[in-house]
Amino acid sequence: MASSSGNSSQIPNNSGCDEVLMVVDERKRKRMQSNRESARRSRMRKQKHLDDLMCQVTQLKKENSNILSSINMTTQQYGNVEAENSVLRAQMMELTQRLQSLNEILTYINNSNNNINNNNNYQEDFQINPWNLMYVNQPIMASADMLYQY
Repeated sequence: MASSSGNSSQIPNNSGCDEVLMVVDERKRKRMQSNRESARRSRMRKQKHLDDLMCQVTQLKKENSNILSSINMTTQQYGNVEAENSVLRAQMMELTQRLQSLNEILTYINNSNNNINNNNNYQEDFQINPWNLMYVNQPIMASADMLYQY
């Protein structure tokens, strides 16, 4: 192989020049092959990354769908419970009014019976001890809290 640092008086022959060109061509070919391999690996990495991202998108869409389904089901259950509560509140109000009416009827009956049976003694008993008359017939006592079931 001829060197470029030699004398200018030496004339390189064609076979030496061909050898240098062949070595340069071989290096160029290897570098191009290496670059092609590197580009191929880079494309493969990019494709793998894209595939991974697509799988992640699919998984996230599935999770999102499940969450939306759960939200819709919970909203529907909430509506059902709210409707049931409204019905129970209305029933509680109705039962409270009925209880109040029954207590008023009992009070009226007790007062009427006491007036008939103890017409004369009523005034005397009440003046002596007014609390005695409260235990003759006690009204039914209930509150709205009793209607709730825990």
